[in-house]
Amino acid sequence: MGFEIPMILLQQLTVTYPGASRPALLPTSLSFQAGELVVLLGASGAGKSTLLRAINMLTKPTAGELKVNGQVINSERLLRQHRRDSAMIFQQHQLLPQKSALHNVLLGRLSYYSSLRTLLPMSVADKKLALHCLERVGLLESALERVDRLSGGQQQRVGIARALAQQPKVILADEPVASLDPVTSRQVLDLLYAICKEDGITTIVSLHQLALAKQFAERIVALSHGEVVFDGPLGELSDSQVLSIYSQTQCSALPL
Repeated sequence: MGFEIPMILLQQLTVTYPGASRPALLPTSLSFQAGELVVLLGASGAGKSTLLRAINMLTKPTAGELKVNGQVINSERLLRQHRRDSAMIFQQHQLLPQKSALHNVLLGRLSYYSSLRTLLPMSVADKKLALHCLERVGLLESALERVDRLSGGQQQRVGIARALAQQPKVILADEPVASLDPVTSRQVLDLLYAICKEDGITTIVSLHQLALAKQFAERIVALSHGEVVFDGPLGELSDSQVLSIYSQTQCSALPL
């Protein structure tokens, strides 16, 4: 079998925020293949969100290199294309609360248009696509409901539908279940898993709950204090490595 170029390749990628005494993300080299599902695992403040935002360059790295399909992202044109191909799902949903679920999902289409074109109504094709995305997440009947009248789990599914409407090659989900109850959390993660497998979309999900990661992850990239301390299959994650990800106090409360 020949060498397969990673879809996403990070080479010594580093992020240091202005005024900080140390990097939020230490020099990090990782690769992600097309269609792969990866969980970023770590406690709050470990660097998971910084890594996700660096992958789609919402946060500009201060050093290192990002390659997509072998091409360095080093121009505005390539950056726009990469961001269009990379859909974000956020913990706090980032929806327009007084707008309908359909309106919010249609926002996933904005990157395909010029700024002037976005002032005009969306096309029939875009609306059909948005409705299809809502159907996939089980919310077609709520398409015209204001999202602030939906439950937290339903709002997160609207966020997933918006990501699907973007027709991405990569989904980056930043703590998508942190504010949800255990049953709803599992439903949301099952949905992301199904989308990854059915559509072949590279899916990178950050979680701080070890128990959920054990149910969901194929590959785990674990961070602690901005550093990758584990990268491999779930089955290779030992109790001692868990202790390097979490403090002893946190670990004692987690089902190992």
